[in-house]
Amino acid sequence: MSSDDEREERELDLTSPEVVTKYKSAAEIVNKALQLAISECKPKAKIVDICEKADSFIREQSGNMYKNVKKKIERGVAFPTCVSVNNTVCHFSPLASDESVLEEGDIVKIDMGCHIDGFIAVVGHTHVLQSGPVTGRAADVIAAANTAAEVALRLVRPGKKNKDVTEAIQKVAAAYDCKIVEGVLSHQLKQFVIDGNKVILSVSNPDTRVDDAEFEENEVYAVDIIVSTGEGKPKLLDEKTTTIYKRAVDKNYHLKMKASRFIFSEINQKFPIMPFSARALEEKRARLGLVECVNHDLLQPYPVLHEKPGDFVAHIKFTVLLMPNGSDRITSHTLQELQPTKTIDDPEIKALLALGTKTKKKGGGKKKKAKKAGEKAEAATEAEPMDATTNGATAA
Repeated sequence: MSSDDEREERELDLTSPEVVTKYKSAAEIVNKALQLAISECKPKAKIVDICEKADSFIREQSGNMYKNVKKKIERGVAFPTCVSVNNTVCHFSPLASDESVLEEGDIVKIDMGCHIDGFIAVVGHTHVLQSGPVTGRAADVIAAANTAAEVALRLVRPGKKNKDVTEAIQKVAAAYDCKIVEGVLSHQLKQFVIDGNKVILSVSNPDTRVDDAEFEENEVYAVDIIVSTGEGKPKLLDEKTTTIYKRAVDKNYHLKMKASRFIFSEINQKFPIMPFSARALEEKRARLGLVECVNHDLLQPYPVLHEKPGDFVAHIKFTVLLMPNGSDRITSHTLQELQPTKTIDDPEIKALLALGTKTKKKGGGKKKKAKKAGEKAEAATEAEPMDATTNGATAA
């Protein structure tokens, strides 16, 4: 490797202040886009309109950054906005012709991503369409997802292993009489890579195996937690509802249909790397052409999955930078007031929640100690009704 290559390699992780800035800029945009999406969530609001507004905001805000640099910097949507309601688990981002609307009392899961120069920040949040505190099983499932996210934040740190996280989040969900949803992977993020090789499995079972991995300093992770009051084994009900795809860069095939070739060339031009929504393609040709592309593995689909009708599903996703001074959660949003019916009694989980997320520097004076104590208080979100809303406090 030449010294230029080495420098390039070295500068692409968090040891470079510029890289950290790009991650944090993407996070700032995606946090604001999430706030915008939540403000648009009202009874009778069309889901496709909410998705479009959030995606447009991300494109506009990211487009305003790094305008005057010599080398063109890619930036924009890293994952299309999804608004998945009630027992729909994930990836609902409908086409323009879809008439689905929100209703009072809906449990709305919003998921989105932004990137600046390929440095990706993603966020997922759950919001209930109601005024006043969230109660009953809806509160349980959201508190379970939030507490599991807080526990994961304290375990995704250098020296810990991916299986430590998988085991701990099961315990949290069980305490709320809920289940972590199977098949959800939390991926390491790298430049232009939304699904890095190091992963955290949501539920370990014989069907899904991932390599054991240890977290290391200067890595970035998208921690993705979905919890259900049902069985946590979601099903694909209708392939036609899938609208989000990602180009499988390692696959090639000579497409037979003209519509497929047209769509595939449009995808290669507009979305060579990041996931995209079929809404962004010419709709008439898209439906036809996408089928052949998917059948020959040129595109990886993100299917819309469902739990059983009547099940409540909550989603919390955040991006965390493993900085030398501790874990820095850069994406989040404050929750509504929750009044869950259950609390956490497991001493191991309670001890984890009491941990700060920053590492104390050696030889720190009194000031640093005082700050540490404050951090502990701030970070001890022990899933009591009001405490559930302090997750925003631990975000930078």
